Amino acid sequence: MIWEFIQNQILGMKWMSTLFGNLLEKIGLDTSSRMGGSVQFFLYDVLKITILLCILIFMISYIQSYFPPERSKKIMGRFHGIWANCIAALLGTVTPFCSCSSIPLFIGFTSAGLPLGVTFSFLISSPMVDLGSLVLLMSIFGSKVAIIYVIVGLVIAVIGGTIIEKLHLENEVEAFIRKANAVDIDMDEPTQKERLSFAKQQVIDTFKKVFPYILIGVGIGAVIHNWIPESWVEKILGSDNPFGVILATLVGIPMYADIFGTIPVAEALLAKGAQLGTILSFMMGVTTLSLPSMIMLRKAVKPKLLGIFIVICAVGIIIVGYFFNAIQYLLV
Repeated sequence: MIWEFIQNQILGMKWMSTLFGNLLEKIGLDTSSRMGGSVQFFLYDVLKITILLCILIFMISYIQSYFPPERSKKIMGRFHGIWANCIAALLGTVTPFCSCSSIPLFIGFTSAGLPLGVTFSFLISSPMVDLGSLVLLMSIFGSKVAIIYVIVGLVIAVIGGTIIEKLHLENEVEAFIRKANAVDIDMDEPTQKERLSFAKQQVIDTFKKVFPYILIGVGIGAVIHNWIPESWVEKILGSDNPFGVILATLVGIPMYADIFGTIPVAEALLAKGAQLGTILSFMMGVTTLSLPSMIMLRKAVKPKLLGIFIVICAVGIIIVGYFFNAIQYLLV
């Protein structure tokens, strides 16, 4: 009962939905209608996600201040083999939320001479799995789903990086990165005031970048939640369509958003009867393989390596989707 209260009222902020519903009813807007329900969904989800966004980014940025690129590089350099991939994947959980922000770090690590497979484990896990996604997924799907999602995301990152390492694709990295000279710069340890200032600035910068996608995502979620017939969603993304996971992954790949923008869409799809694994595949496709991030990555690697990276991630995402669909009855 205590955990349900935390999940529904603290993380999910269901009280806020009720509050908005009561306020809208008082001004004469029927929240049981499509229009009223859409307005309630939009106001509630925008405010809820914004609050979670600011709190989570502040907390994660504060933690991230202990792992600047130079320190992360040194930590990863101490390990070898699959352990190095595991450490890289774990470090990816305390770095930027979107794939486009992770690519400059990937380039820096690769230029510094870290093994290619290790840097790709970092690149996969950074947008796909982070501490923020754990909390946000808990608020909608519950703790079991969130924890398993993080675990399988890390597994994809480790396996994907290991495969790339075994293929010996170092020559597929653009020459300007391979020939770059890494420079180690010793920096003073930040004070607590500087860490807090860094975290505050990260909240401001990330909010400015992410908020438009929150509005778009919540808008799409409101339409799905109140205007799209449940039978349509069940037919396309429900258990009756064995290709729903593949479709959701392919639809998600061309989009650009982070987990904050995909959460309201996922929430609406779940309410309409879409399968859990299908929803998670869509979210992973959007956050990991967005078209803008692939264009950025192409500047750093050649087409062959880029194609292998996309295939590894897409196959992993699809496998995870079918896995969650198979065990969904155990999680809900």
